[in-house]
Amino acid sequence: MQIIKFSNTHIPLSYRHEVANFLFEHLQEFGDPKDDIMLALNYVSENENGKGGYLLVATDKEMIVGAVVVNKTGMQKYIPENILVYIATHEKYRGRGIGKKLMQETIKVCDGAIALHCEPDNPAKYLYEKLGFTSKYLEMRLPNEKNVNSNTQ
Repeated sequence: MQIIKFSNTHIPLSYRHEVANFLFEHLQEFGDPKDDIMLALNYVSENENGKGGYLLVATDKEMIVGAVVVNKTGMQKYIPENILVYIATHEKYRGRGIGKKLMQETIKVCDGAIALHCEPDNPAKYLYEKLGFTSKYLEMRLPNEKNVNSNTQ
């Protein structure tokens, strides 16, 4: 297995699409629409206005078997400098330590602290905890909808 690393560099659009398709398929119930995945990959590929990040892709004989997408937040000190947006391993390659190796490499290459969001029932939660991630806050979100304030009146 080989891990290919991209950091604050242009990533060819065709490769971004290939990685997006992989993530869309293998994130399963923890995934997002392909357009959202592409937004995160495009952000990694940009270097201006504080954008950028990291893409790590695990391959086996040129086939993608795992991928991690980290976006830079452009902030530091009061929130982590990096947000791990996506990580997935190929369904047929799970249990071989690929996710762990990807996370270890991600931790090595990221400059600054890393945050991630994890569903409570996601089996990867235990890996994140073993690697030193902690749950500092309960995240709460306010949806961006026109009538969002109607419930509080």
